[in-house]
Amino acid sequence: MSSDAPPGVFITFEGGEGAGKSTQIARLAEALRQASGREVVTTREPGGTERAEELRAALLRGVAKPYGPFAEALMFAAARIDHIENLIRPALARGAIVLCDRFSDSTRAYQGAAGGLAPGLIASLERVTLGDLRPDLTLILDLPPEAGLARAHSRGEGKPADRFEAEGLRFHERLRAAFRAIAAAEPERCRVIDADPGPDAVEARIREAVSAWRPDLLPQRVPAPGEGQGHAA
Repeated sequence: MSSDAPPGVFITFEGGEGAGKSTQIARLAEALRQASGREVVTTREPGGTERAEELRAALLRGVAKPYGPFAEALMFAAARIDHIENLIRPALARGAIVLCDRFSDSTRAYQGAAGGLAPGLIASLERVTLGDLRPDLTLILDLPPEAGLARAHSRGEGKPADRFEAEGLRFHERLRAAFRAIAAAEPERCRVIDADPGPDAVEARIREAVSAWRPDLLPQRVPAPGEGQGHAA
């Protein structure tokens, strides 16, 4: 990072299936570019790099599921190491704002709380994969699992559910509880966003949260599309 470049900013989005993370990342990225004039990088986990995307495809097909949550966690860790070293750290070093769709909290929730892996094992994997890297801010999009699964299935347009969408309702209820527990344990880092309303209302709440946290990034909140136009009949 050059001496006059601002420090990089790492913001992660978490939540259950169908919470609208991809939509909201795209909207926040555009708002941050316009308000701050800084480089904004959007990425996802697993994925973000060529090797990590290959692991993503295998994981979502369920290749590791027969071997249990530990095998899945190891595959996620392998993808995360490549992602961090080849995309996230270089972008942060340039002073970019990095927005990531899922990160280490998803491993805590999916393979940990919902999959049954011990917290100590998850923590050990984090030490290996993350080093000193932690998100500066985590936005947890909170949605009842029934609503999230319905959204995920509708956007699938008849395609089979992926490895995690296909899990039963109790699995997704544990996921929601896990993300809420993470937020309660780390309130200085995490913000819980109600993702049940429409995308414009969710966008407005995300902007408010980011602006309150770092007004230099969003110094003046611009109304989200449709705000201030009253309620539809």
